[in-house]
Amino acid sequence: MMTRIALILAGVCLMGMYSLAKETESTSSTQQYRHVVLFKFKEDATAEQIDEIVKAFGDLSKQIDTIVSYEHGTDVSPEKLSKGFTHCFLVTFASKTDLENYLPHPAHQEFTVKLKPILADVLVVDYWVK
Repeated sequence: MMTRIALILAGVCLMGMYSLAKETESTSSTQQYRHVVLFKFKEDATAEQIDEIVKAFGDLSKQIDTIVSYEHGTDVSPEKLSKGFTHCFLVTFASKTDLENYLPHPAHQEFTVKLKPILADVLVVDYWVK
């Protein structure tokens, strides 16, 4: 009788481990890595210069194939806690490695050269989507 109970418990444990392994496998294959970038522009930056930067940032998704998705917007919060950061960009990658390949990409480097003269500050947060 004890042998039978032990076999049943072992079977249940194996099924649970298999189920957990499958769940982990499917979760990790759909996981996304997010790169959030906020810009504060210099006081003397013109609207045209800022628009050019916004367009250039968006164009990166056409030039760098590791970008899964891209979106952006400007601060409209009624809380007035943006500390001068006016533009937010959300770039999604399939992995941290894809972000690491994006950062030194020539198109990204060219973009940062264009950005620096009118940039007062930048805030970057990266995270795994949960």
